[in-house]
Amino acid sequence: MALPEDYLTYPHRSYGMDQTLYPWRPATERPKIAWPDGNTAAAMIVVPLEFHRLNPQGKPFKHPGAMQTTYPDLRHFTTRDYGNRVGVFRILDALKARGLKAVFPINAVLLERARPLVEAILADGHEIAAYGWEADCIHWSGLEPGVEAEWIGRTRDAFDRAGLKPRAWMSPARQQSFQTLELIAEAGFDICLDWEQDTVPVPMQTDKGVVWAAPLSNELDDRTLLTVRLQTEDEWADQVLEAIRLHKAEADRFGGQVVGFILTPYVSGLPFRMKTVRRVLDGLAQDDAVWTAGVSEIVEAARG
Repeated sequence: MALPEDYLTYPHRSYGMDQTLYPWRPATERPKIAWPDGNTAAAMIVVPLEFHRLNPQGKPFKHPGAMQTTYPDLRHFTTRDYGNRVGVFRILDALKARGLKAVFPINAVLLERARPLVEAILADGHEIAAYGWEADCIHWSGLEPGVEAEWIGRTRDAFDRAGLKPRAWMSPARQQSFQTLELIAEAGFDICLDWEQDTVPVPMQTDKGVVWAAPLSNELDDRTLLTVRLQTEDEWADQVLEAIRLHKAEADRFGGQVVGFILTPYVSGLPFRMKTVRRVLDGLAQDDAVWTAGVSEIVEAARG
């Protein structure tokens, strides 16, 4: 079957990337970033806290962590709940023992449902990011007009009521519509964890202001590598640490870069995986050339 003549004709087709948020720029031509204290690589640990419905709508697709079997899928539901009740506290303890700071994107509905967890995160000095309303509120361009803006506004209001003013946003399933960046900028967020077009923060221009894309690698996501691709825990740990090693080796040529990776509480917080999590965190904490920080600190350092 032949393609229609207009298949390659669409509004944003142009030199470089087919969008207008940021210009095309190879790594060889970007300004070199200098991280604090002479560090040659930055590590950004992201620990997402999700609320999954027992009966998700799954529109336009199911969140990767959503229920898998027929209703009621109590096995997967309680596994996710385990992450927020048990696994995340193991991760918090491991971070605290090594003096490392992370960023915790939180679904807004958890701010009241799991307030003691929020308080524990704040007490340890970690950064909190907004993670949309809940895992089943997927942002996409097929939503009815006004729905996405309502979700984002409701999320901001919930964080305001909780006394929290996060700068950073992460969309459920890291999925966006064409309007998401403009809507979050209008709501007061100037950092986004959905995009991964570079290994340094990238300013993206919207009609409502600049939103910085902070690099968070799906290729180092613990859930993807351990439960989807079925790699071993040691393979995953080796990949995270190898990414750090290469970024340090490239510093003279490319400047400071960021390795952003996710620790999912219901995945990495399981007891048989904590030994490997501690190995990764030890690798970061014991490396004098690596700066581990929250996303706001990393973006501010990149801005210079």
